[in-house]
Amino acid sequence: FFSVKGEPLFSSHMLDLSEEPHEENIGICAKYLERMAKVNLILEIEIGLTGGVEDGVDNSGVAKDKLYSTPEEVWQVRGRPGDNGALGPRYDLVYETLAPISEKFTIAAAFGNVHGVYKAGNVVLRPELLGSFQVHAGNILQSTKPLNFVFHGGSGSEKEKIDEGLSHGVVKMNVDTDTQWAYWAGIKDFYEDNELFLQGQIGNPKGLDKPNKSFYDPRKWNREAEVSMTSRVTESCKDLKNV
Repeated sequence: FFSVKGEPLFSSHMLDLSEEPHEENIGICAKYLERMAKVNLILEIEIGLTGGVEDGVDNSGVAKDKLYSTPEEVWQVRGRPGDNGALGPRYDLVYETLAPISEKFTIAAAFGNVHGVYKAGNVVLRPELLGSFQVHAGNILQSTKPLNFVFHGGSGSEKEKIDEGLSHGVVKMNVDTDTQWAYWAGIKDFYEDNELFLQGQIGNPKGLDKPNKSFYDPRKWNREAEVSMTSRVTESCKDLKNV
């Protein structure tokens, strides 16, 4: 596709290796980015843990402190032997590992994020941590906001938390749970509005011999689901100020 069109078929690819050791995570990501750079594709990496359950990975029982990355985790990849033979800090960094390959990478760092839906107050998002990550990296690189962040587990998040995340360099937000609900809500609302036309193929309030095909046709209620989900996606686009 790239050889014909001069652009990638997809704009980005997420590689979630956050369950793996940090060094292995970044090392594999670097190998993928080397290939992706050739077709101008963005790589989204994940560090730290996102709570909740997603795609069979259950992090609902992890300690709450594991849901928050630190500036050092965002920046540092591994240790190296110090002058005294001890394992000291090595600044072979996330940025320094990936940036020489391509500038097209984003970081999904943990700041209390949880997959799925949750009751207000049960999750404590701290987007200000992203600001501290930017300051930490910026002081080393002598630049302002050098990192591009992804907001995982954005479904149900307060608007002010989204705004604060944007101010600290969030360029993408995942809202899978909310869009799933929006799709279902389109179907549910359609059924509730037309329940008496969906009890059989023939017969409705307009007559016992009137057909109901235009109501139970999957193309009809699937379209209502798509319209509902489109509205929710548009809301998120406005939240991220890209429309």
